[in-house]
Amino acid sequence: MNPLAQDPHVDAYLQVLRTQRSLSPHTISNYQLDLADLSSFADARELASLSYFDLRRLTSLRHAEGLSPRTIARKLSCWRGFYRWLAEQITLPSNPVDGIKAPKKDKALPKALGVDDAVRLVSQPCSNDATPCANRAMFELLYSSGLRVSELVGLDIADSKKNKLDSHASLGWVDLEQAEVHVTGKGNKERIVPVGKPALAAIRDWLALRPALLKTDPHPLFLTERGTRISVRLVQMRLKAYAQSIDIPANVHPHVLRHSFASHVLQSSGDLRAVQEMLGHSSIAATQVYTSLDFQHLAKVYDATHPRAKK
Repeated sequence: MNPLAQDPHVDAYLQVLRTQRSLSPHTISNYQLDLADLSSFADARELASLSYFDLRRLTSLRHAEGLSPRTIARKLSCWRGFYRWLAEQITLPSNPVDGIKAPKKDKALPKALGVDDAVRLVSQPCSNDATPCANRAMFELLYSSGLRVSELVGLDIADSKKNKLDSHASLGWVDLEQAEVHVTGKGNKERIVPVGKPALAAIRDWLALRPALLKTDPHPLFLTERGTRISVRLVQMRLKAYAQSIDIPANVHPHVLRHSFASHVLQSSGDLRAVQEMLGHSSIAATQVYTSLDFQHLAKVYDATHPRAKK
């Protein structure tokens, strides 16, 4: 038996969608399939008799069968609309779909660059040209210390707090002597992260050229050609353009360098807590998701450390 024939309300609802809401044939076809799924699940029962628990069970079944969160969300939207319309035709205690959510979609994390590509990307030659030198210093610092791009552009040349006559409040700065960067991250959380030797050298090269661009504001570490503090958007544009110029196929943006920093440090050290501190994550769960290790590396760690791993 055609499952749609089991409940006359389905045909009536589809007719409303065609005539009153003028939905496209493709959308109508999807609704028809989703309502057929609902009718098949109901079997001989009327759709009006299905409860919240029935719909939740159906949702769980479809998820277990491998339907994507996006497809399940579409089905729930269809069923919710059907029951909303049905409540206008007959008496329903409630909409059984209300309160049911689709499974969460997997967050698409930026892929980490390979070590060779990451090093090639941040090693931009600069000679005595201010813009390439600024780029190299910024790219090196992003990869060396895993900074957010907003933290990078907020860096000052020094801590203004040391100058009591300066009313400017520094959010971050690089301490070349201690080889560390001080940043203020999300939630005004301050942290100190080590800076590698190549990044320190690139910053010193940039500082030698910076005075020529300096205008009215003496605080920003990184300046544009006009002498203003560099913006997040400009860093993004410069990084993407340089990556394309050296034939790195990935869609490279500053967050890719942060992800590469975290992944490479974690794969080398296995120290999740240290990476969490350097990234400035308040929860280690965020670090676990952010710095996903490939399975082969996890298998090697397991084989090398677990007492029951080897036969």
